[in-house]
Amino acid sequence: MAAELTSTRLNAENHLLLDQSLLRVPHELARRNFKSVQRLVEREREHVLPALRDMADISMSKSQTPDQTIAALDAMISRMQGLKRKMENLHQEEKGIHEQSRKRIQHLESLSHISSLEDVKYDQWSRVRLNRLIVDHMLRSGYLESARQLAREKGIEGLVDLSVFVQCQRIADGLRQGETKDALQWCGENKAALKKSQYNLEFELRLQQYIELIRSGDKTRFIDAMMHAKKYLAPFKETQSAEIHRAAGLLAFPRDTETEPYKSMYSHERWNSLSVLFVRTHHELLSLSSRPLLHIALSAGLSALKTPSCHSAYTPSSSNSFSTITSVCPICSTELNELARNMPYAHHTKSYVENDPIVLPNGRVYGQQRLLEMSKKIGCVDSGKVKDPTTGEVFDEAEMKKVYIM
Repeated sequence: MAAELTSTRLNAENHLLLDQSLLRVPHELARRNFKSVQRLVEREREHVLPALRDMADISMSKSQTPDQTIAALDAMISRMQGLKRKMENLHQEEKGIHEQSRKRIQHLESLSHISSLEDVKYDQWSRVRLNRLIVDHMLRSGYLESARQLAREKGIEGLVDLSVFVQCQRIADGLRQGETKDALQWCGENKAALKKSQYNLEFELRLQQYIELIRSGDKTRFIDAMMHAKKYLAPFKETQSAEIHRAAGLLAFPRDTETEPYKSMYSHERWNSLSVLFVRTHHELLSLSSRPLLHIALSAGLSALKTPSCHSAYTPSSSNSFSTITSVCPICSTELNELARNMPYAHHTKSYVENDPIVLPNGRVYGQQRLLEMSKKIGCVDSGKVKDPTTGEVFDEAEMKKVYIM
C-alpha cells in the first residue's frame, strides 16, 4: 500500500522543471521595459535641465523677447508631453506584463494544491499544460495565427508568449528576405544584454551590410563600404579580427568568385544563417529554450517508457496480424517507435515478472501457468502443445525452457 501511495504522489517541483521559462520570459520583458523607461528619463533629463538653465539665464539677461521665451517654453512643454505619451505606453505594457505574470503564478501555484496524480484537478492542469506546449510548438514553427486561435479557444493567452514570438518571427522573416533594419533596431534596444551573449549577432548584421555594399560591384560604393567597416566593424577588432581581415580581402574578389571563404561570404545562404542566428540570440536573451518544450516533454516521456523489448528484433504485437493481443506500449506504436529509437532506456530498479517464467523457441518469455491456460482458451486443442499469444506460433510443451532470474 505504501509503495502504491508513493507512486501516485505528485512532486510539484519536478513538474515545474519544464515550466521555468513560464516566469523567466515575463521577468525579462519587465526588465527590458524598466530599462526603456530609464533610458527615456535620462535622455530627456539631459536635454530639459540644461535648457531650463539656459532659459533662466536668458530671461535674467533679457536678451530674448517675451514671444521668443514663450515659444521656447512651448517647445519644451511639447517635448515633455511626448515623453508623457511614451511613458504611458510603457506603463500599459508593464501592466500587461504584471497581469501575465499573475496568471502564470496562479497556474503554477495551483499545482501545489494537488497531492495525487489520480486527482481530477491534475488531469485538468495537465491538459492546460499540453495546450501550452502545443501553442509553443506552433509559434516556433511559424503557425502564428493558428497558435493565436488555439490559445484564444482554450483561454490560455496569458500563459503563452504570443507577442514575443510574433516579433521574433517578423524580424527573422525580414532577415530571410534580405532586410537588416528591424534586426539592428532590436540589437539597439538590447545592446547591454547582447554584450553578455555568446553570439555575435550585431557584428554579423553589420558584416552583411558591408558585403551588400561590395556585391554591387560599383567602385564608388567601395568607399562607402570602407567607411562602414571603419565605423561598425572596427569596434569588434579585438574579438572578430579574423572576420574583419577576411572582410577586407573581399574588396579584391568579385561576387562570382569561386575562391573560399569569399564565395561563402557572397552566398545568399548567409541571410538564412543570419535568421537562425537571430532566433538563437533572441531565445537566449529571453531565457527561452532552444528546442520546443513539446519535444523536451516528449523526449522525457519516451525515455521513461522505453525498454529493450520496445526495439527487439521480434515483431511487436501492434504490427503483427496474427497477434491475439494488442500492445498498449506507446514506444512500440508505429507513430513513436522510430522516434524513440535513439533515446536512452528507462532506469528500472525493480523487475515485475511472473514466478514461473519460461522461454519459447522464438525467444519470447511468459509465465508457464498463464501460457498453458491461455493456449487452451485460444483454441490450442492438441495436448502437449502451446500457442504463443503474440505471434500465433505453436510449439511442443517440451520445447519450453525454464528461465532463472539472476
